[in-house]
Amino acid sequence: MFPSRASGKIVLEIYERLYRAFGPQHWWPAETPFEVIIGAILTQNTSWANVEKAIINLNKANLLKPKSLKEISTRRLATFIRSTGYYNQKAKKVKNFIQFLFNNYQGSLKRMFSEDYLILRARLLEINGIGEETADSILLYAGNKPVFVVDAYTKRILGRHNLIEPKASYCEIQNYFMNNLETKATLFNEYHALLVRLGKTICRSKPDCHICPLKNI
Repeated sequence: MFPSRASGKIVLEIYERLYRAFGPQHWWPAETPFEVIIGAILTQNTSWANVEKAIINLNKANLLKPKSLKEISTRRLATFIRSTGYYNQKAKKVKNFIQFLFNNYQGSLKRMFSEDYLILRARLLEINGIGEETADSILLYAGNKPVFVVDAYTKRILGRHNLIEPKASYCEIQNYFMNNLETKATLFNEYHALLVRLGKTICRSKPDCHICPLKNI
């Protein structure tokens, strides 16, 4: 799938160039691990700015707690997250996660994250509404587990530099990073955040290649 030049050396060079250009990103922007989880579910198919509005609404209503979200109705929850789009479906996804959390871990994130993270990943993927990117965001950013998150920015950036084939799968791209980097949650966190920064500011749908830190890589 990957050309021979896409070695571990290239993976490290990308990281080093982005870090020199942008510095530490301090991502994920949240006050608690639970807020990270809710944000990861709500950010599907929308911008982070829209998620922030929903998080503020939930916070004001004192709903950013597992027990509070367990007790609220799905219909009422949807009214607090309208800014994220597809709010009825997303309210169901949030409630699905909450049900999973209480059914399996008595509503405790500590208990949940004490599970072997590969087993937990498989269990998260069984929840209706949680795919690979969301599950891995939960594991990395809320649980501090060493799992690399792959998103649309990652695919776009690697594709434009001919480091992946157009039809490369999520798992293939994830393995590319995880097989060529030290297995550290802090590194995976920073690397993914830097790719997001590049994708949002420079490697957009219409890229500014002349100012890209990865130019001529």
